[in-house]
Amino acid sequence: MKQVVQNYKSGELAVLDVPVPGCKPGGVLVRSAYSLISTGTELMKVSEAGMSMLGKARSRPDQVAKVMQSVATNGVPATYRKVMGKLDSYTPLGYSLCGVVEEVGAGVDDVKVGDLVACAGNEHALHAELNWVPKNLYAPVPDGLSPRHAAFGTVGSIAMQGVRQGEPQLGEVALVIGLGLIGQLVVQLLTASGVRVVGVDPDPARCELAERLGAAACGDPESAAVEAAVAELTDGHGVDQVYLAAGGGSNQPVELAAQLCRDRGRVVDIGKCRLDLPWNAYYEKELDVRFSRSYGPGRYDPAYELEGRDYPIGYVRWTERRNLACFLDLAARGKVDVEPLISHVADFDDAVETYQSLKNGDLKAITALFRYPEQEVEAESPAVAVPTVNVKPSPARSAKTPVRLAFVGAGNYATSMLLPHLTQREGVELSTVVTTTALSAANAQRKFGFAEATTDLDAVLGDKSIDAVFVVTRHSSHADLTRKALLAGKTVFVEKPLALTEDELAGVLAAVEESGNDRLQVGFNRRFAPLLQEARQRFGARTGPASLRYLVNAGTLTHGSWYLQQGTEGSRFAGEGGHFIDTASWLLDADPISVYAVAPAGNEDLQIVLRYPDGSTAAISYVTTGAPGFPKETLDLVADGKVLRLDDFVRASVHGRKKWVSSRLPKARDKGQNAELAAFIKAVRTGGPMPVPLESLVATTAATLAVQAGLAGGAPVTLARA
Repeated sequence: MKQVVQNYKSGELAVLDVPVPGCKPGGVLVRSAYSLISTGTELMKVSEAGMSMLGKARSRPDQVAKVMQSVATNGVPATYRKVMGKLDSYTPLGYSLCGVVEEVGAGVDDVKVGDLVACAGNEHALHAELNWVPKNLYAPVPDGLSPRHAAFGTVGSIAMQGVRQGEPQLGEVALVIGLGLIGQLVVQLLTASGVRVVGVDPDPARCELAERLGAAACGDPESAAVEAAVAELTDGHGVDQVYLAAGGGSNQPVELAAQLCRDRGRVVDIGKCRLDLPWNAYYEKELDVRFSRSYGPGRYDPAYELEGRDYPIGYVRWTERRNLACFLDLAARGKVDVEPLISHVADFDDAVETYQSLKNGDLKAITALFRYPEQEVEAESPAVAVPTVNVKPSPARSAKTPVRLAFVGAGNYATSMLLPHLTQREGVELSTVVTTTALSAANAQRKFGFAEATTDLDAVLGDKSIDAVFVVTRHSSHADLTRKALLAGKTVFVEKPLALTEDELAGVLAAVEESGNDRLQVGFNRRFAPLLQEARQRFGARTGPASLRYLVNAGTLTHGSWYLQQGTEGSRFAGEGGHFIDTASWLLDADPISVYAVAPAGNEDLQIVLRYPDGSTAAISYVTTGAPGFPKETLDLVADGKVLRLDDFVRASVHGRKKWVSSRLPKARDKGQNAELAAFIKAVRTGGPMPVPLESLVATTAATLAVQAGLAGGAPVTLARA
C-alpha cells in the first residue's frame, strides 16, 4: 500500500510503498476514502523539517531538554547516535480520516466489514491507503453523512473538547481568536450552543467566512471594530469566554484575551500559541485559564487508546470517542457545516505536490483533503433515482369557461409575476385565495379580485367547482401541498421547486399513481420566453452533440430573506436551480444522465456540469459573488458550427451560415411567465396535454437534487432511471 511520509532530518516528503498493517485484536483495518490535511498542525511539522538543526532546536525546546537529559545519562556519543538515527527516519503524517472497514479484529463487535467509520490519531489515522485503528479511536459514520465531511471528525473533536472546557451557557458571549480550521469549527459549535460569537483574525476572508457560519462579528485584532462589537454585545462587561485557536510566536492573543474578557471569565487554550500571561491583567480579573487536551479524555492514555479500556460514562461523560461520535452526529444533522471549509481536494497520488503547494503558499487553504482511489461506498450517494412515472391517467375533464382557479399562497412572486397576468386573461376566474394568515388573504382578495379569501385549505380542495390550484408557498411545503391537491383531483401549478428531497419527489409520484391524476405543471417559465423560443427556432435542428454554457449571476441575498433558512427551505440552488436545468434540457431536447457539482470554499458559488445521452454537455455557473451591475443570465449554445447567444432575455443572436440578431427588448424582460400561464390555462380548459411532460419535470427535479448529493460526495452523480 501507499503512505505519505517525511524525513525529519532532510525535510523530504514522499509517497512510499509500505506493507499493509496487520489487523490486531481490539481494532479494525480501515481502507481510507478521505483524509484531512491539517493546514496548521501538519504544515508546522513540515516546515520544521525543512529547518536547520539549530532551527529545529529552537522550535522544539522540549525535545532539546530531553536530549540534554540523555547526554547526562548516556553520554554524548550514544545520545548523538540515538538522535541522528531518529531524525534520519521516515515519520508519518495525518491524524483525521474517514474510510471503510476492511477487516475486523477479535473483540470488536460494534462495526462490520463494509461499514463507514471516522478515525482519529496521529499513529492510526494516517495519510495511508490502509490503517489499523483501535476501538476507542474510531466511530461509525451516521447515515447520510458523506465521507469527505466525516473526515473532519478528529479536528471536530478537538474543537468540541475546547468548547467543553469553556463551559458555555445559553446567552453568553465568546471571543474566538484565530479563525483557521479549528477556530471556524469552534465558532459553529458555540453558535449551535446558543452563544453569540465574536471572531478575531487578520485574514478578512476568514472573518467573512466565520460571519457566514454564525459569528455575530469578526475583525482584525488591530481593529477597533472587535472591541466595539464586544462592548455592544456584552454591555461593556467583556466576553464570558475566550478561545485561543491561533498559532505562531506572537503574545498578542493572550493579551487580547485579558483585555476583552470579563471579570472572572474563562480563557481556553486550544491552539499552540505563545502563552506569556501578563500577570497583572490576569490577576486583577482573576481569569480562569484552562487548557484543552486534544480530542478529549483518553488522549495520551495507552490503556484507553491502545487497549480499548473505556472510562465509565457516569464519571467521564465525554471521552475521545464520544466527542468524535457527537461531532459526526452534529454534522449529519446539519448543525455544523464543514463543506465551506474545504478549499481543495487532491488525489492521494498528488500528496507531495499538494504539501509543497501549501508550504510555498501557492495553495491557500483552510482545509485540504486527500481523495483515495476505490472509494465507492454507499454514503457517497453515487446515484440519484429518477422515478419512473407509472400511471394510467383518468380522462382529463375539460373545464368550462371560465376556468376557476384557487391560489395557495400569495407572497411576492405570486403577486408580482403570476396574478397580474391572470387578472388580465379572459375566461379566468380567481375563485379563492388561501393563506396562513387572514390579513394576507384579505389583501390578495382586495388587490386581485378573488371571490373568496380563506385560511382553510381543505375547503378549497373539496370544492368541485375549482378547476386548478396554484401552489405558491415556501419551498418546504410544495411537495406536500401538491400531493394533496393531486389526490383531490385538481390540476396543479406548483412554483419551483417541486420537491426538496428524493422522498418528497417519490411522495408526489405516489399521489399521481394512486389518483390517476398526472395534471401537473412546475413553474419552469424560461422555456416559454418568446425571445428564447425564437432563438431556438432560428438555431434549428442539430445533428451532433452540443456544448451549452449558462452563467447565472444570482447575487447576494438581502438580510432576513427566507431563502437563507437552508435547514428548512433547502439550499438556494435547490430552490431555483431547476429553472436553469430545465432550460438547458429543453434547448438540448433531452433529460440529463449525470451531474457533477463543485463549489469553491468560502461562498455559495456552484459549478455544475450536466451530461446528456447524445454526448452533449451543459455547464451551469451559479454565482453569488459577481458584480451586481452585470446581467443576471447569459447563455451560449454551440453545435454544428452554430452559436446561439442569449443576453439576459433582452437580446438574442444566432451565428451560423446566416446571422440573426433580435431587436433589443424593453427594459422589462419577458422570462416567459405570461406564455407559460397561457399554455397552462389552455391545457386546463381543453383537457389537452400539460405544457411540459411529467417525465421531464421529474428528471429536472432529480437533477437538481443530485447537485447537493454531488457536492457532498465529491464525485459525479448518475441519474439512474428507477
